[in-house]
Amino acid sequence: MEEKLQRNFVLVHDACFGAWSWYKLQPLLEAAGHSVTVFDLSASGIDPKSLDELRTFPDYTLPLFKVMELIPPDEKVVLVGHGLGGMNFAFAMEKYPEKISVAVFSCGFHA
Repeated sequence: MEEKLQRNFVLVHDACFGAWSWYKLQPLLEAAGHSVTVFDLSASGIDPKSLDELRTFPDYTLPLFKVMELIPPDEKVVLVGHGLGGMNFAFAMEKYPEKISVAVFSCGFHA
């Protein structure tokens, strides 16, 4: 029997959205045996920061950096960014290249 390759997906939402925007994709990936991490970028979804507190794009991206820091050194993730989320994860690709196996820009802005 062929062994299924299980991956860890980190899904980054578009501007004006939140983790909730992955509500259809997340259960499909999990049903296929993958682990999935969704979260809210700064001042998005239920994140308590206000837009007035964000001074730089890395400030907006900080929750993604925190997610990436929690990934064990021996693991790699599939990073998926939708829309402006592609810009966020471009920062993560630069900062954590050793933790990313594949990057997927879905309708994304990219550098």
